[in-house]
This record gives sequence, structure tokens and C-alpha cells, in this order.
Amino acid sequence: MNARASIAILGVPFDNVTSSEALDRIEQMIASGKPHYLATANVDFLVQAREDVELRRILFDADLILCDGTPLLWVSRLLGNPLPERVAGADVVPGLIQLAEEKKYRLFLLGATPDSISRAAANLREAYPNLIIAGYYSPPFNKLIEMDHDEIKARILAAKPDVLLVSFGCPKQEKWIAMHYRALGVPVAAGVGATIDFLAGKVSRAPLWMQRSGFEWIYRLIQEPRRLFRRYVKDLWIFSWSILAQWWALQLRIDRLHSTVNTKSFSPNCTPHAPTQIVVCPTKLDAMAAEADALRTADIISNGRDCFLQMAGVASIDSTGVGYLIRLQKKLRGAGHELVLISPGAAVVRALKLLRINNFFFTAPDLAAAQYLLQVRAREQSAAVTLRTAAAVTPLVWQGEITAANARQVWENTRAYLEASRPDRDLALDLTGVRFIDSSGLGLMIRARKLAQQQGAKLVFRGIQPAVKNVIQIARLEKFLQNDEALDTKPSTERLPTWRDVFALPEPSAAPGGMFRASHDPIEPVTNTALATSHE
Repeated sequence: MNARASIAILGVPFDNVTSSEALDRIEQMIASGKPHYLATANVDFLVQAREDVELRRILFDADLILCDGTPLLWVSRLLGNPLPERVAGADVVPGLIQLAEEKKYRLFLLGATPDSISRAAANLREAYPNLIIAGYYSPPFNKLIEMDHDEIKARILAAKPDVLLVSFGCPKQEKWIAMHYRALGVPVAAGVGATIDFLAGKVSRAPLWMQRSGFEWIYRLIQEPRRLFRRYVKDLWIFSWSILAQWWALQLRIDRLHSTVNTKSFSPNCTPHAPTQIVVCPTKLDAMAAEADALRTADIISNGRDCFLQMAGVASIDSTGVGYLIRLQKKLRGAGHELVLISPGAAVVRALKLLRINNFFFTAPDLAAAQYLLQVRAREQSAAVTLRTAAAVTPLVWQGEITAANARQVWENTRAYLEASRPDRDLALDLTGVRFIDSSGLGLMIRARKLAQQQGAKLVFRGIQPAVKNVIQIARLEKFLQNDEALDTKPSTERLPTWRDVFALPEPSAAPGGMFRASHDPIEPVTNTALATSHE
């Protein structure tokens, strides 16, 4: 892990790095040859992610999150883990381009307008004569779902770049990258916003003193008042109150109530042949515990097994502790394993809900339920699409997560069912067991509906869950995907903490039920004391 621990700000885990350290990380990604994506997040990103579950998940899972905003530096100090400096995309990209010239990395520019991107390429060739610009392309403007993705992918695959810079604006660029970075195999893909316009000389940056003092937003507002005024007002209001809630719940109250709680307890427990490793979390998971790497994350990752993290004794957790958990989960998943939080107490549950990332972790009340959870997870991964008997009301079932990672297999199975169905009957797709869907999954829903229409049948979607509704509504596709289970007109969100919840005193520790449930085989809480306390 990094020498400096990450910090979660409104659920987004910012990497605690300088510009030079960010470039070192990027160079390591390129050297690995494996696909990665990074994001340079500012206040507007965080505000959008509060309501957009797909964007929130993308930022949660990113390989590198950089702090593109001086207000975020101020907030990190308030939350007890100061980020070292602002790492803006407009500052990192020139350094990355210089590195690409030195190391002979191949660069591809995607997005902006045709004029901007051609000017940017020309300016780069003039400034960096030895830079390899493998290609550039400005696709016709369109909604994300309606873009010609095959054409764009074909151009990038033919160019074989090492670095892909995407300038579609947030959240379109982040969603596009998440949809395609695996298939493209580009070692580093990054959303860079207006950076291509900066490189083209069409948009000027604020003076250096404004950038350093945090007033660059004023300069941009003067340049584009109509477009930015309402956004800045909204961002300021939502961001300020959300940060106040996080500071009170995860910093001030913890310092007051749990100043003497132990932060050093650690207990790895597993036998050589056990399928999982069990780790006992410190009673105080804070910046001190994260900096000391109290969980010994390198040992957990190298162990090569799924990890059950016993959290029943955690009395407090702060923003850095949440960032520490997020990074551990990402490291484990990168190694092909899962993290399950066992019996998280009230403090942990409150923190994850407040930051709106509670559904991004697997939780279980005890070890038996956690083991069963992983079995269900394995079934989902092996069969995201299942077929019941033809006489069932909803013969076709999707389950788990429908994303770019499994979209191809899901579509092949779904298409086979739709093409084999009789046109004289209505068809139904059961989404009750789908916890999350991204834009690739949403595209599959659209393709399935259109294919059914071509077959002379009507396809309806049953059991649409809140996270799936959110993705549909953000894409403004409620009418197209509407059926007998009509979507609400208001954005669908889970029940989140109220102000009373945030400012209330902590409740006694309890063992909440897991967030994971099988769609048709629900997990029954197991309370076998001997098993729950066993380390076998």
C-alpha cells in the first residue's frame, strides 16, 4: 500500500499522492500491461456521484483517484488526513505526455470537438517531436447509450495505445471508460475533461496564483457563466452540507467519544487448508490504524484466500478508516478474492450508509452466513443468467451484477432465449436478484427489448431494484423501459441516514444482517455461537 493512507470523501477514495507519485503509479500500470483506469475527481464529481450510483461505483472501483480541486484539499485536512497537493488532470497530463515521449509510450486522444482534438494533436507534435500519437478521434456527439461504440473501439484497438485520454466530460467519460477499458486492454485510460481543449489552446487556464489559492473556479465561471453558474451553486450547497455531516459523524464525534479506544488490536486466524482467512479488526479503525497498516494488508493479499473481516468490536471508524477498507477490498478483488465484513457494528454501518457505499461491501451477521454468501456469489459469477421452466411467469432470470465484465455472456444467453421464444406470448425478464447494473447492462436491457419487438413479442422487466432504477433514470430511459411495473418519476434511492441519524449518539453495537441476498434463496441468519467464534 501507499506510505500515506487513502481518505474517503463522500464515499470516493482519494489516493494520497503527489503529482510525481501519481506519474510513478501510472508508469507502473503501463509496465504491467494490464488494463487500468483512473479519474481526476473534483467537487462536481462528488456531487454527481451522490445521486448517480453508477458513477459512485466507478469512482469507488477506480485504480487511481486524484484530487482535482483545492476545496478537497481543505476538506481532507478537516477530516484528519491531509492530501499533499492538488493533482489536477490539466497538470498531470503534460507530465504524462512528457513521460510518454521519453518512454516511447503510444498515446490516443478521444473526445472534445474535431477542431479541438486536431489542434491538440498538432500542438503536441510541435512541442514533443518524439511523442508517438497513435491516433485521435472526435466521435459525433450523442448520448452514451446511442454512441457508435464499435467504431470507436475499432479505432483504438487498431492504434494499440498505452495511454488513452478521454474527454467527454463527467460522467459520460467515466462511464464510457468503465464500459470498455477491459476489452480495449489499454494499460491506462483516464477521463481528462477539458484538458484536450487546454492542449488545443481553445480554453485558457487561470493564473497560477488562482490555481494555488483555490479560486480557479471563479476564472472558469467568468469564462462560461451561463453553463457553470447553476452548477456551482448546486455543488456548493450539496457539498457543504454533505461534508459537514461527514465531519461531524466521522471526525468530531469520534474524537470526543472514542479518544482512548485501542487502535492496535489485530488477529489473523486461519488454518493452512481453510478456504478463507479470518481477520479481527481493530476496535478503532482510524487514520492512525491505517497509517500503521493495522490489518497487515500485504499479508492478507499474499495469503491467496477470501477474507472475512470480523468487525463486531469496532467502536469507531473515520474517513481514513473507510478509505482503508475500500483499498483492501479493491486489492483483494484485483487478486481474484472477496472481502466480507462480519457483524459490522453500529459505527461502521452508520459510516458506510452516510457515505452511500454500504451496498458496495458484502456483509454478513456471522461466519456461516458469510460462507453461504460466497457460495451464492460464486453461483452468480458462473451463471448471471438462468432459465426456469418455460411455464414459469418469468422464465429468464438475471442475477448479481450485470456489467461490462460479463455483458457478452449475459447477452448470448439472453438472445438465445428471446430468439427461441414463441411470438404469441409476452416475455418477462426477472431482475429481482440484480444488485447493480452499469451502462453496459442497461444497453443489454435495451437490446433485449428491441429484439423481442423484432420477434413480435413484448418483453417486460420484473423486480427492478433501486440501484437498477437509478441507472435507468439517470439515463432518462424510464419511458422506453416502462412496463407494468412502472418506474417512479423521482430518482430511486435507498433509505439514507437523516440528520437525526447523523447527529445522534451511537447506538449499542449490534450485528446487522448482510446486504447480500440471493434472489430466490434468501440467506437465513445463522447464530451458532461456536461457529461464529471459531477461527477454522
